[in-house]
Amino acid sequence: MKGFSLIADKANKGKILQIEVKELVKNPQKFEDMIDVLIAEERKGEKSIPWEEAKKQLKKAGKL
Repeated sequence: MKGFSLIADKANKGKILQIEVKELVKNPQKFEDMIDVLIAEERKGEKSIPWEEAKKQLKKAGKL
């Protein structure tokens, strides 16, 4: 994608996302989508919980 660079070391640690402001201003949704994909990829191995359980936790914390 034009306007960004993703930099990582050999072990894929210390990833850096560099975005040109000019391109970000032109199409912010494209970059938001890309960041969502990167976050999902990073969390791929994490344990998931059912939506109903997450909803309960959010209500208990006063966030829903």
